[in-house]
Amino acid sequence: MDVLAGSIDVRDLLSAPDLDDPSTPLSAPDLRLLIDRLHLRSVHIQRAALQYALSHRRDLAAALSRSSRAAASSASAASALSAALSALSSHPPLDAEIRSLARDILSAREELAERREALGVVAAVSALHARLRAAREGIRAGRVVEAAEAVRDLKCCLSSVCEEGGGSGGSEGEPAVFGFLRKEWTDCFDELQAVLVKIVDNSVKFEPEKGRVIVSSKLAGGEGIGVELDVALRAMEIVDVLDYGMAKIADLMIKHVMVPAISNSSVVVSVEVLNQEAVEKPEAILNVVPSLESQDYQDGSALYSRLIEIIKFICKFICLENRSFVHCFGKLTWSRISNLIITHFLSKAVPDVASKLIDFEDIIRCTIEFETKLKDMIFISTDAKEEKLSQFVHDVEVHFASRKRSEILAKARNILVQYDYPDRPITEEGLMQVSSAVGYSSEYVADLLFQPEKCYISKSATQLMKLVHETLKDACLSSTRVAKEFYHAARDALLLYKAIVPVKLGKQLDSVSQVAINVYNDFLYLSQEILGLAFEYRADFPSGLQKDAVFVDMGPTFYQIAEDILEKQIQLVISSLKEAIDSADGFENTHQSQQYEAAKFSVEQVIFILEKVHIMWEPYMPALTYKRSMRITLDYVFSRITKDMLLLDDMAAEETLQLQRLIHLMLENLSSLFESFIAKVDGKDKVLNHMLWAQLDEMLPSLRKFRKLADLFDMPLKSITEAWESGELIHCGFTSNEVVNFIKAVFTDSPLRKECLWRIGSSSAST
Repeated sequence: MDVLAGSIDVRDLLSAPDLDDPSTPLSAPDLRLLIDRLHLRSVHIQRAALQYALSHRRDLAAALSRSSRAAASSASAASALSAALSALSSHPPLDAEIRSLARDILSAREELAERREALGVVAAVSALHARLRAAREGIRAGRVVEAAEAVRDLKCCLSSVCEEGGGSGGSEGEPAVFGFLRKEWTDCFDELQAVLVKIVDNSVKFEPEKGRVIVSSKLAGGEGIGVELDVALRAMEIVDVLDYGMAKIADLMIKHVMVPAISNSSVVVSVEVLNQEAVEKPEAILNVVPSLESQDYQDGSALYSRLIEIIKFICKFICLENRSFVHCFGKLTWSRISNLIITHFLSKAVPDVASKLIDFEDIIRCTIEFETKLKDMIFISTDAKEEKLSQFVHDVEVHFASRKRSEILAKARNILVQYDYPDRPITEEGLMQVSSAVGYSSEYVADLLFQPEKCYISKSATQLMKLVHETLKDACLSSTRVAKEFYHAARDALLLYKAIVPVKLGKQLDSVSQVAINVYNDFLYLSQEILGLAFEYRADFPSGLQKDAVFVDMGPTFYQIAEDILEKQIQLVISSLKEAIDSADGFENTHQSQQYEAAKFSVEQVIFILEKVHIMWEPYMPALTYKRSMRITLDYVFSRITKDMLLLDDMAAEETLQLQRLIHLMLENLSSLFESFIAKVDGKDKVLNHMLWAQLDEMLPSLRKFRKLADLFDMPLKSITEAWESGELIHCGFTSNEVVNFIKAVFTDSPLRKECLWRIGSSSAST
C-alpha cells in the first residue's frame, strides 16, 4: 500500500517549467497529457490495491469476523440490561432486600471483630494472670530475681493491656478484670517486697548490747528455701525498692554503729571473718566495743581510720562490693554520718586562737583524704555537694579568719573612737626631754625606728600598734589563707587611724594645741613603725604571703600627714605672732610713751606665745623636730621685727634707746627657750655666755642679725662703717641698703655721714 501513501502533485505530471506562475494558463496539449497520466496512475493504484487484498486475505477475514462477534455481544448485553431493568421496575422491594442483606453482612463482620478482640484480651488477661501466679510461685520457691523481673515486666504489660481493653488505670467505667489484675500485681509486688526485706533484715543482725553486727550471706527464705543476700539485693534493684529495702539497715547502722564509733573516742572496731561456706552461719561480725584506753582524735586520723574500717565492712559484707548497692547505702547514710563527724569532732576541733590554726591543717588533710577514699569506694559520689566535711573544714578556716578580722577592726575602731592622749600639766621647772622625763609612763615614750630619738605618743597609738603586732604575730603562726586575712586586718587597722583620728580631732588640729602635737607624733611614729613591719615579720610569714605582704606604700602617706599637721601648727603659731607684731605698728615713735607701751605689749605678747609654744612643743616633740619647728618660728619673729625696725626713718636718739630696750627685753625673756636649742646646758651656765650665743647664732642666723641690730643702736657712725667694711655686718645678714637706710634714719646729715655712706657704697660696689 505504499502507492497510496502520500499525495499526487499535478505539477510532477506536467513538463511546463512555469506552472508556479498562477497567471500562466494550461494549453490543450498539456491538459490531454495530464488526463492520460492521471488515468495511468489510477490503473496502477487499482492493481496495487487488488494485489494487497489478495496477499492479506486471512487478516482481513479475521478482522471482519471479530467485528461481527462484537456486534452480536453488544446486542446480547443490551438485551440483558433491558431485561434486568424491566425486572426491577416490575418488583420494587428487591432493592430494599439488597440493602438489608448488606447491613446484616456488615453487622456480622463487626461482631466477629469484637469477639476476636475480646478473645485476644481474654487470652492476654489469662496470660498475665498465669505469669502473676508463676511469679508468686517463684517468690515462694526462692527464685526472687526471676520473680522480680516478672513483676517488673508485668507492670508494663498490665498497663498496655488495660489501655487496649479500654481501661484508664483505675477509671470507674473500666472492666472489673483490670482492677482484679492490678490488685493481683500489687499483692504480688507487696509479697515480693516483704520477702526481700525479710531476707535482708535476717541477713544483717544487730546486737547493740554486745556491740556486734552479724552478717550472713544465706538464710532461710520463703518455704525454707535459702536465698543469698546479694540475690535479694539484686531483686530489690530490679523492682526499684533498693532504697526501701536498705533503709532499716541504714538506720540501725547509724544508731548502733556510727553514733558510738564517732561520739565515743574510747571504742575499738574489729572485724571477724568466719567460714563463708557454712550455710545459715554468719560470714562476718563487726565489733564496736568500748575500750579502757581513750584515744585522742587529734588530727582525726584515728577516727577516720575507724570509720573507713566500718564502711569497708559494709561494702564487702552487706553491699557485697556491688557499686550500685554501695552507692545506695552511702546515699542513705552519708548525710547523717557527716553531721555526726561535724558535731562530735570537727566543730570541737576548731581552734579558738590563731596560733593553733596551723595545727588544723592536719585535720583538713585527713578529712580530704577520708572523703577521697569514700569516693574511691563509691560510697559517696564525686559531686562537690557530697564533700560536706571538706567544705566545713575549709569554711571553718575562712570563717575563723573573717571573724578574727572583724574583731580586730572592731577593737581598733573602739581604741580610736575613744582617742586617749597624755594630759598632764608641765611646769617650766619640769621641762625636759622625754627620754629623761620623770613621772612619764614609759608605755607612751616610743623610740623612732629610723631616728635616734624618742617621742611622746598617745595611748591610742600605743594600743593600736600593740594590736597590729599581735595580729601579725598571729599571721606568722597561721596558714596562708588565714595569714592573709590577718595581714589585711593589720593594714586596715592602721588605715582606720588615718580615717578616724583627723576627723574626730578636727577642731584641735585647726588650733594651736597639745593634741595636734600628739597626733603629729602618732603619725610620725606610725609611719616609721609601718616601714619596719615588713622587715620584722616577712621572714616569718607563710610562704604564700611573703611576696604579697607590703607596708611600704602606707609609710610615706602617714609621714606626709604628720608633716602637714606640723606645718599647719607652725603656720597657726606664725599667724598668732604676726598678729601680735602687727599690733606694734611697725615700732614707730617708740620715744612716745603711749607708742612705747604698745610696742612693749606687742613684744610681751610675742614672748608669751613663744614660751607657750615652747612649753607645749619641747616635752612632746622629737628633739630634731622641735628644733626645726622652733627655728622656723623664731626666724620669722626675729626677721619680721628686724625688718620693721630697719624700715623706720628719722629716728630720735631716745627712740633708738627704746628700740634697743625692746630687743634686750625679748632676748632676756627668751633665755629658757634659747637654752632648749643647746644640747647640754650645765646649771652654772644658766646665763647664756658668749660661747652659747655663738652656737645660737649659727643655728639661727636671724638671731645674729637681731642681736647685732641692738648693738648698732649704740655704735657710733665710724664703728658702723668699719663693721661694714670688715664684713661683720654682712656676716650678720645685713645688706648695704639696710645699713645705708639705718644710718640715714639714726644720724643727721653731715660730712661724716656722707663720707661713711660713700665708703659703704664704694665697699659694696667693689664686692
